[in-house]
Amino acid sequence: MKPDWLSDGRLIPDEVMSYFRKIAVHAVEEMGYRPEDVIKILGLSRSTLYDWLKRFREHGYEGLNTKKAPGARPLVTAEMEAWLKGIVLETRPENFGYDTTLWTCDLLAALISRHYNVQVIGATINHHLHQLGLTNQQPNYRPLEQDPAVVERYLNEKFPKIQRFASKVGAEIGFEDAAAVDLRERSGKTWSERGIRPDVSVTGKRGRLNILSVVTPNGKLHYPVTEKNIASQEYIQFLNQIIECRQQPIFLIVDRASFHRSKRVRWFVWRHRRQIRIFYLPAYSPELNPDEHVWEEIKDKQLGRQPIKNKSDLKNRLHSALKSLQHRVERVISFFHLPETRYAAQ
Repeated sequence: MKPDWLSDGRLIPDEVMSYFRKIAVHAVEEMGYRPEDVIKILGLSRSTLYDWLKRFREHGYEGLNTKKAPGARPLVTAEMEAWLKGIVLETRPENFGYDTTLWTCDLLAALISRHYNVQVIGATINHHLHQLGLTNQQPNYRPLEQDPAVVERYLNEKFPKIQRFASKVGAEIGFEDAAAVDLRERSGKTWSERGIRPDVSVTGKRGRLNILSVVTPNGKLHYPVTEKNIASQEYIQFLNQIIECRQQPIFLIVDRASFHRSKRVRWFVWRHRRQIRIFYLPAYSPELNPDEHVWEEIKDKQLGRQPIKNKSDLKNRLHSALKSLQHRVERVISFFHLPETRYAAQ
């Protein structure tokens, strides 16, 4: 059966066609064959071969390479790309009347259409965003109630004073946080066929555990786990545990949870002020606390992906995960070297 490409040169790949032209021209120009013979052997038209010979005489063998068609002019120009990058990095959808805080490709396509009167789809915007070095990421959520001036004073004035005070009295600085883990908390992704969301069997039971933890810049992690809700009494017991297992004083940096600021806790700290002190983070500023990343590590990367059966299983797995992290000193130290927590590193 005769191959289709013998009758239709358009079916021959571009690179092969380039060699084909060069062979035909070489036969005429350098091997002395008559054009009529080459035309007959290769099944060419007279105009085709003479066009190739003309291109060769003007540009050499390079002139015989297949030239790619220029294609349609891009709808999104370099000017639009620069504008698009500024929109993504410097503004939010609310600035343009959208009732969302997150940019999507479809929103940006609608916005570029509004601004430049150019109709593009979200997939096109996605391609250009990647070309601009932008990626789709989960954002750091900043509370509207956070006061930037207070945060700046904490970073530039308050915390350096705490460090100097700690150095003067020989105290270690630790960051404390409370968290809860629940049987019904899940995280992570798995693979499935496109468009079909996979089923994963998990327990529907209720169960919750509460944890207090302290991390230090040199990689120490201290924690207790309880089924009780954390209140003043439980927190004082926790502070007693820290005091009893330490030989040097410790300054704890904590958030403004009610039990941190209760009269009972403040009275306890005052009576043990040679052993322990408490200082407060700026309000609504969890990103400044390295201990927050303990729970990202434990809950999101471990427990949330495990087949936990019941509350007892949850407790065992939680203790195992915390004990494992306690021995991974370098991992704990890394929590102090993130952009928002680097200020607290040793």
